Amino acid sequence: MSLHVPHALAVAALTLLLISDAGARAFGNSSAAPGSETTRTVKVSGSGFDDLKNAVVHWEKPTATGRIQQSTQIVELYGDLRGRVLYHVTSVFDFVSGTLVNTGDQVYSGTITGSLPVMIHDDQFRFEVNLVTGKEVGQVFLFNHIAGPKVRCTLEGVGTGLNADGNPTFTYTGECTFRGR
Repeated sequence: MSLHVPHALAVAALTLLLISDAGARAFGNSSAAPGSETTRTVKVSGSGFDDLKNAVVHWEKPTATGRIQQSTQIVELYGDLRGRVLYHVTSVFDFVSGTLVNTGDQVYSGTITGSLPVMIHDDQFRFEVNLVTGKEVGQVFLFNHIAGPKVRCTLEGVGTGLNADGNPTFTYTGECTFRGR
């Protein structure tokens, strides 16, 4: 069982949402009338990995069925979202039911489909891992604009295994909506 695989999905999800918001702003309709706002939605997909080897574990404590751990990690994103996600994740391991759930906060910094650089925050992501089968799935909601084009992204991530360095890998799909003039 890998303790770091769920973190990769959470980071991937966050990254995708952040990139989507930036892309929407960068590709707004420049021919729009002054004062009007346009939106453009793009489908996005790609892959990434969670750099678990360099994760910082802040604390962990045992529970009746497993343990809770809080850490900071970095996720690298490729494809339509190109950048990094910094996430602060709370991992709840339940060894009795064989599950791991990751939640917390994450910030994506990068581009979306070639947009200007964006930064987007997500405090709603959730990744679930079946510790018996290894199946990993998660959702990312990059909705809170920080910098760059205004964009919102909704992503789904699926774990694909480990890379040569032993870090969890994943693919993502979703859509990003750019808002602007």
